[in-house]
Amino acid sequence: MLGFCQGCAVLNRYAIRLPVRAKPGRQHGVVEDAGTRMVVLKRLSKIYARGGALVTALCEVDLDIKEGDFCAFVGPSGCGKSTLLNLVAGLDQPTSGEIILDGRSTVGFSNAEWTAMRRETIGIVFQAFHLVPALTAEENVALPLLLRGEGRRDVMKRVDEMLEMVGMSPRRSHRPGELSGGEQQRVAIARALAHRPRLLLADEPTGNLDSHQGAEIMTLLKTLATAGKQTVLLVTHSRHAAQTADYIWTMQDGRLVARIERTKEPVSL
Repeated sequence: MLGFCQGCAVLNRYAIRLPVRAKPGRQHGVVEDAGTRMVVLKRLSKIYARGGALVTALCEVDLDIKEGDFCAFVGPSGCGKSTLLNLVAGLDQPTSGEIILDGRSTVGFSNAEWTAMRRETIGIVFQAFHLVPALTAEENVALPLLLRGEGRRDVMKRVDEMLEMVGMSPRRSHRPGELSGGEQQRVAIARALAHRPRLLLADEPTGNLDSHQGAEIMTLLKTLATAGKQTVLLVTHSRHAAQTADYIWTMQDGRLVARIERTKEPVSL
């Protein structure tokens, strides 16, 4: 079991400072009547300069995703899927357009505000897991909770809950190098959901797994997201993985070109 002193040692080991809770103050553009919309994109574009040329990774994308939706984005490499996810996560900045998350416009967000948004509202699951190699499974899951400044009892309880939910309680004391790829992704999912985010972003979560492990991970993601009422944006090359979603968006050349609502016919955009 993760001791609180061990948890503090995790922070000290990586020179991580606990956050100072922000005082109530200004917020960038709060959108009125957001209703149940969790993610709204308005004419969102991203253009990169490469070798003296301009490359359009995302071109004036409009998107409206309701709270609780599970949406998959598919398409060939370079079509803009990961760019879209990185912009919604605040890991990259758009060239133009607007991102509205949970009724709050992110235009003009500082790095600190994006960090706070990820700490409170967004969970991210990566293809490469991105677990801290020197930490055990339970320490990796505890890390985002410690960064939020949560107390010892709450951290211990939530770590127990999440490891149980992803079936990793027996492996809680193992480090990533001692776990299989599927086990590492289970721990990564537990970490991403530990702080109860309302929005979960999953970038190729089955990309480094075999078909059996991939199917297990997608079933787990769907089950946990449904139980927690999370909105999920999934980027994947796998049509099989995409079938887990409520909606499947096809991307091409930086644009959304078609949408399939599961059990219904494709809709051209």
